[in-house]
Amino acid sequence: MMKLFLLLIAVFAGGAVQAQQAVKPAVAGRDVLILKETKYDFGKIPQGKPVTHIFEISNTGKEPLAVENVQASCGCTTPEWNRDPIAPGGTKKITVGYNAAAFGPFEKAITVFYNGGQTKQFFIKGEVWQTPADPAPANASIQLLKNINR
Repeated sequence: MMKLFLLLIAVFAGGAVQAQQAVKPAVAGRDVLILKETKYDFGKIPQGKPVTHIFEISNTGKEPLAVENVQASCGCTTPEWNRDPIAPGGTKKITVGYNAAAFGPFEKAITVFYNGGQTKQFFIKGEVWQTPADPAPANASIQLLKNINR
């Protein structure tokens, strides 16, 4: 009975050690895509006036880096980039536009897909202020000044 008990303890202890080893995170290789900045704040922008910002990414690896896709979290944000691979030590620019149609605060994520399934994210944010529906009222003083100077 004692041998059976010791055998069960050994089996469970061995299984626990294997389970702990299985959960250890794998040592990841060095990341080769570096973002110069991960967030840009447009501040306050008028409604209906599109804005853009240029993000810069670098390849710190020893092989060319393939940027497969750049995708925004919604249709109001549009990324544009050159699809050529980035040479080792090289950089690439991603221009991100925001259309500013809806007023209020916003924060949008842009995801870069590269090297067969790796991803990086960066963000834009700001606040769109609502433009007045009516134009500014006419300034009556201007007409008065025109009449005086005749």
